[in-house]
Amino acid sequence: MKKGRAIELNELLVDLFNRVLVAEAKAVITEEYRDITNNDMHIIEAIGIQEPRSVSAIARQLYVTVGTLTVNMNNLEKKGYIIRERSTLDKRVVLVSLTEKGRKAFFHHRDFHKAMIRSAVKGLDEEEMAALIRCLTKLNGFFREQQEK
Repeated sequence: MKKGRAIELNELLVDLFNRVLVAEAKAVITEEYRDITNNDMHIIEAIGIQEPRSVSAIARQLYVTVGTLTVNMNNLEKKGYIIRERSTLDKRVVLVSLTEKGRKAFFHHRDFHKAMIRSAVKGLDEEEMAALIRCLTKLNGFFREQQEK
């Protein structure tokens, strides 16, 4: 790759990363959700709307420690977004689920991501879409490797 292209690509990726964070926070943390952070929204997303999930599974998905997650969970529980309960099968396991308020926040956050994806792929044909997915898969692999070091 030519040096100029590498610089251009690096600047684009850095700018894109920063703009995604800012745009997401601006779009997701509205007046209705001013009591939580964008990080809290990602925790709500990780909990999801399916069956209750264990704190350890959520922590693994978010690449944080259970201790770090517990601090955030305490705040989300106080604000009425989540419910924590002990598993009936194993009392050591704490299961987390979203309240109705949490589910509403989940869908609000999901809608931003849907709009982002629609914008990213608008006008792409199947070949371009496949190339984009290959590139992002490689980039994701790089970040996974860096995380494991």
